[in-house]
Amino acid sequence: MLSYRSMKPKKTITRIDFSHDANLASKLNADEPISKTQLKAEADAQQALGVRLSELPKDKLLKLDLPDTVLTAVLDTKKITANGAIRRHRQYLGRLMREIDNAPILEQLARWDGKHTAENAYFHGLERWRDRMIADSNALAEFIVLYPQTDIQQLRTLVRNAQKELAADKPPKSSREIFKLLREVTEASQKEANDDSDEAQTGEPDNH
Repeated sequence: MLSYRSMKPKKTITRIDFSHDANLASKLNADEPISKTQLKAEADAQQALGVRLSELPKDKLLKLDLPDTVLTAVLDTKKITANGAIRRHRQYLGRLMREIDNAPILEQLARWDGKHTAENAYFHGLERWRDRMIADSNALAEFIVLYPQTDIQQLRTLVRNAQKELAADKPPKSSREIFKLLREVTEASQKEANDDSDEAQTGEPDNH
């Protein structure tokens, strides 16, 4: 007689195939064993990388020099709207990402992220200068000392107009103009500093 225990179906364990994973191949040959949990986590991370790529504009995707199959899959992600199809396509994209070396991709994304962070900090700095000038005339004088090439009369006029607009609760047209002027002045100053640095390194004047 067969027992109930012997008739119970065996559990099926789903396994992930890492045999074609270019990014994990070196780790599989490492001295210390890599657990299946770690491998799964890295595979998930590569799928997440594929998802992030799908959120980039096309001009940036083309700069990454992705294989045609990966580029097509990333672009196709933007066209899919059904939840089930999105999930399956992301899994497919994750498999593709595991077949290529994604280190150059991560490096480029890091450079873009760093540039974005620096730009945000720069813009926030300009906003603080503008707000201080509108609230305190001493801030304008401080800025002029740092950037003597500034059109002082233009900046003072814009600050006065911005103060009037703020008091009358009007749209901040002059405030936006101040930001634009500060950006032009600081960018020109930075460019001049970079040109001087290049000239000092080469020993030759920049005639361009």
